[in-house]
Amino acid sequence: MNTVYSDYTSMPEPAKCKGSELQSSRAMVFAIEEINNSTELLPGIRLGYQIYDSCASVPVAVHMAFQFLNSFDPVFSMDNNCSHSGMVMAVVGGSGSTTSISLSQVIRSFNIPQVSHFSTCSCLSDKQQYPNFFRTFPSDQFQAEAMAKLVKHFGWTWIGAVRSDSDFGNNGMASFLKAAHKEGICVEYSLSFHRTYPHSRIQRVADVIRRSTAMVVVALLSLGDMRALLEELSYEPSPSRQWIGSESWVTNSELMRFSFCAGAIGFGIPKSIIPGLRDFLLNLSPSQVASSQILTEFWEDAFNCTLTKRKRLCDGNEDIQNLQNQYTDTSQLRVTNMAYMAVYAVAHAIHNAVCQEINGTVECDKLTKLESKQILIELKKVNFSQNGYDVSFDANGDPVAIYELVNWQKSENGVTEIVAVGLYDASRPVGQEFQIDKNITWMEGSMKVPVSVCTDSCPPGTRKVLQKGKPICCYDCTACPEGEISNSTDSTDCLPCQKEFWPNKKRDTCIPKPVEYLSFQDLLGIILATFSVIGACLTIVTAAVFFCHRKTPIVRANNSELSFLLLISLTLCFLCSLTFIGAPSEWSCMLRHTAFGITFVLCISCVLGKTIVVLMAFKATIPGSNVMKWFGPPQQRMTVVSFTFIQVLICTVWLVVNPPFPIKNLTTYKEKIILECALGSAAGFWAVLGYLGILAAFCFVLAVLARKLPDNFNEAKLITISMLIFCTVWITFIPAYVSSPGKFTVVVEIFAILASSFGLIMCIFAPKCFIILFKPEKNTKKYLINKNQL
Repeated sequence: MNTVYSDYTSMPEPAKCKGSELQSSRAMVFAIEEINNSTELLPGIRLGYQIYDSCASVPVAVHMAFQFLNSFDPVFSMDNNCSHSGMVMAVVGGSGSTTSISLSQVIRSFNIPQVSHFSTCSCLSDKQQYPNFFRTFPSDQFQAEAMAKLVKHFGWTWIGAVRSDSDFGNNGMASFLKAAHKEGICVEYSLSFHRTYPHSRIQRVADVIRRSTAMVVVALLSLGDMRALLEELSYEPSPSRQWIGSESWVTNSELMRFSFCAGAIGFGIPKSIIPGLRDFLLNLSPSQVASSQILTEFWEDAFNCTLTKRKRLCDGNEDIQNLQNQYTDTSQLRVTNMAYMAVYAVAHAIHNAVCQEINGTVECDKLTKLESKQILIELKKVNFSQNGYDVSFDANGDPVAIYELVNWQKSENGVTEIVAVGLYDASRPVGQEFQIDKNITWMEGSMKVPVSVCTDSCPPGTRKVLQKGKPICCYDCTACPEGEISNSTDSTDCLPCQKEFWPNKKRDTCIPKPVEYLSFQDLLGIILATFSVIGACLTIVTAAVFFCHRKTPIVRANNSELSFLLLISLTLCFLCSLTFIGAPSEWSCMLRHTAFGITFVLCISCVLGKTIVVLMAFKATIPGSNVMKWFGPPQQRMTVVSFTFIQVLICTVWLVVNPPFPIKNLTTYKEKIILECALGSAAGFWAVLGYLGILAAFCFVLAVLARKLPDNFNEAKLITISMLIFCTVWITFIPAYVSSPGKFTVVVEIFAILASSFGLIMCIFAPKCFIILFKPEKNTKKYLINKNQL
């Protein structure tokens, strides 16, 4: 029974087969010999084989495909004792995506299954185009996603990318870029080339890498392309770069001679052990070497001699046991193991088709006419384990994607080694695919993860603003607008704080706004309260002085009853200013405005009464006048009560309809809350103030009219001055009150109350107290009626 394993033999022109490729082809021969000698797998059935070398050339691959479909051209060896000589059951290969695509398109019409050990293009998972294709090596789709997650895992958002200009590179990079975009990774450049391109093309790629700002380079390159690029980069000193590699080159020790790649990381198929393979590789007889063109080329290249007469002849003393190269190195069996497993996959498919277990013994029907289509069907069901490695295929012909995360680390003796530092298992739950269990050495031997970003992360309190015409990873960090915060790194938006909260200085969290009101702990509050108490005390002292000297002419001449009532009202005026200090409450808001309005009207009513008394007293001095009869003490009291009652009525209506109430002012200042009293009804407030202003204006007019009366009635002059101060204070109060923000509104109101109150007591009562206390000789009736009186 002949099974064709394609990809390794010869080209029309001599070409050197690399050690790793030769090792894989020899591993396939080793697997066939193991199977042929097995008593459990295909017992009694021997597999034949023929090996071709496409040398990664599509034309050669297609030519070889037609060749093995029509005839056999034995190169290594072929078992001629086959029961079905000439029947091609399956193809193993090719070792590259492009050649596999070409092979599949040729042989699919014959329903011949194809199992590749190193073709990774995700396009080959399309069963519509490649129904006969299987592989033991995972699709690039899984590797691309793994590489994108690896880049994201280490926080790299700004990278460069280079790829082979082939199906492997282009499709793999397309998958990677798509996955990277989902992870929020930006690519500074994405370049493609092939080692056969003009040198200037490779040189341009190297120059871009040197000039780029991205510290991380993702390389989806074949081994030959990567070798060509690194050789170009080695000509001129290049800034250190962190290389992220694919299986195609990152597990190949040949490239470790490029020291500037130390610290490279990437994904590789888990390395395996194939018992007996090393002995098989080293057991090459002279006849085997001489009969194979590829083995001949390998031998001549390894020992620098020739089996022909073109160079120094090999003398037979060459010892392959002492040879140290990729062919003899079995410490990193990765791709080689995939070729080994591909052979076993086909063998298991044939076994399932022709063998069965009867009474505990496996029996195979050697005479069954087996067709390749049956193998194709059975391959879909294959599920086995060989040397601890599990092999099965999904609906797309792909195996379970498990990768080792490998790292190029320098040992203590300075030799770069491939070290497995973790594992990536695509079958694990999302977010748990990575398992990193060893320290990673980065570029230049650093143990610190390199940074590769277009822009440093925006700290909390700022937001990202994209730079025009650049990728999303390139941005400026701008502080959050006033009143907004961002509490995470690289925030794209700032969030407004709630109404009663405000950002801290860093603008990364919202804190409660400070509450502000005129309190007794404020300096202004202390000053105003002090003056209020001083004014009240001064008024009480004045009242005491007047009471002690109530029978003296100066007290009696100025209507002592109205004077005492005026002093009481002034005391209340001073004290009512204290209700404006402290946190506003429902009761304090109603009290402060109404108390202010009523006490000041009472005060102005008393002053108005005194002014009218002065005018009436002058009228009474005219012969025949009995004016004082109509404006005696009862009328004076009634006048004060009447004027005050009107204000009480206005305040009552105000409090009943829409009284003042405490509010949190959130608009005057954005960064703090002002506790203040809302007027409730603005009309009520201005009615109270307006009525007070009318009384004050009326009193001022009367005082002006009385200011030129004879000197013995000169109290009118003092009233005029006091009312002038009073009116001036309250006229200036209105614009100051309207324009003052926050607690300063309250300060203006208290200042107006204190200023007008001090004006009244100082102008009306201070001169009289001075005479009573310091000029008692003038406190006589004779002096008062003298023309030289006050």
